[in-house]
Amino acid sequence: MLRTYTCGQLNAKDIGKKVTLYGWVGSRRDHGKIIFIDVRDRYGISQVVFVPGDSPDAYKKAQELKNEFVIKVSGSVNRRPEGTVNPKLATGEIEILAQDLEILNTSLTPPFEIEDNLNINEEVRLKYRYLDLRRKKVFNNLILRHNIYKIIRAFLDKEGFIESETPILTKSTPEGARDYLVPSRLNPGQFYALPQSPQLFKQILMVAGIDRYYQIAKCFRDEDLRADRQPEFTQLDLEMSFVDEEDIFSLSQLIIQSIFREIKGIDIKIPFPRLSFHEAQDRYGTDKPDLRKELNNEFAFVWIKDFPLFKYNKEEKRWESEHHPFTAPHPEDLENLEKMPDKVKARSYDLVLNGMEIGSGSIRIHNQQLQERVFKVIGIDKAQAQKRFGFLLDAFQFGAPPHGGIAFGLDRLLAIMAGEDSIREVITFPKTQRAFCPLTDAPSEIEERQLKELNLSFKEEGRKK
Repeated sequence: MLRTYTCGQLNAKDIGKKVTLYGWVGSRRDHGKIIFIDVRDRYGISQVVFVPGDSPDAYKKAQELKNEFVIKVSGSVNRRPEGTVNPKLATGEIEILAQDLEILNTSLTPPFEIEDNLNINEEVRLKYRYLDLRRKKVFNNLILRHNIYKIIRAFLDKEGFIESETPILTKSTPEGARDYLVPSRLNPGQFYALPQSPQLFKQILMVAGIDRYYQIAKCFRDEDLRADRQPEFTQLDLEMSFVDEEDIFSLSQLIIQSIFREIKGIDIKIPFPRLSFHEAQDRYGTDKPDLRKELNNEFAFVWIKDFPLFKYNKEEKRWESEHHPFTAPHPEDLENLEKMPDKVKARSYDLVLNGMEIGSGSIRIHNQQLQERVFKVIGIDKAQAQKRFGFLLDAFQFGAPPHGGIAFGLDRLLAIMAGEDSIREVITFPKTQRAFCPLTDAPSEIEERQLKELNLSFKEEGRKK
């Protein structure tokens, strides 16, 4: 190993050892004939002392150091003099007396200091995201995401789930939010869509007999953005066969309980309270109530269930699916499906945390005849259904089991757990509220050659000036 220790590893037990550290210069303090630097890596900070009499070459090089230079430093671990111990640092009892210094790379002066609790313009932070990520607070959010993924995968593995990837380039099924479309060079005039969710594929996996599926999935929606929205986001996607709502609720609560216990050391009380959609609206005026005051446990979870199956689009004068067209209606409401669609309740459910929806799911339709009835209510005839969803409907003819699932918005959950106001704070390379990436300048124009390869051209009024 090139380095013998990380910058956050050494303590009083290592006094007298010869060590080699690698990292970035966090700060440099010149006290006349002694130079102190803090060398930093992702693990922490160590103080290094350069004394001209002990190592003149290293001392001379240390005079050239500036913040964010990348260095290799070797020396011996000493106890800090009395009165200079820093109890805020894991390495605060020791310092390294430098014997050799190598400057591995220089750095421009950063546009902002690599420190927490600074008020830095967000667009500047995102443009220099690689510097922003060196700040401990920002980096810790990535560690939080990493740790939650580990907990999720370990939990679901024990529960017999299979992690399965579904396609990113898929078919456009225009229902709900707008799709991101990708032109096909090999099939002129035809387009892929980036998935808004793995919904149809995970249902096909149930037909395939997978029984318990999950995926930490990238999803894409071309929609107006707010603090809790991004054009690309991550969700924990689950689907199970031979289950009802109680099975979904039970498993979901155990996942949440495991995450909070291991990450926060908090024992979340289960089962979570439940409210019907109409109860939530009548009592709180919203289907996303914040129950922290009422329940008094910083993190207040509540299930909202029995949503309407349909909503009426006044502009288009037609019924639409409230959730998606594969959500099963309550059996007792089937007689109202065609004659009173507004009276039909869905077997759907949302999980709300502190007034924010973090999970949504439903029991699915697995009966071909019932699916056709629902399509008919929302104005999709057999030909349209086959064109949009034919691959799923065809699969349903080969023994589709009863199934249901849920998807958790991991970015939202992470933001709440990290105490952040925006999900951008927990995403490695987020977009701005204008769906723009300051780091890469995406989206950007493409060359005429690329347009020709895709058999595309701009209308003159559509081209960016």
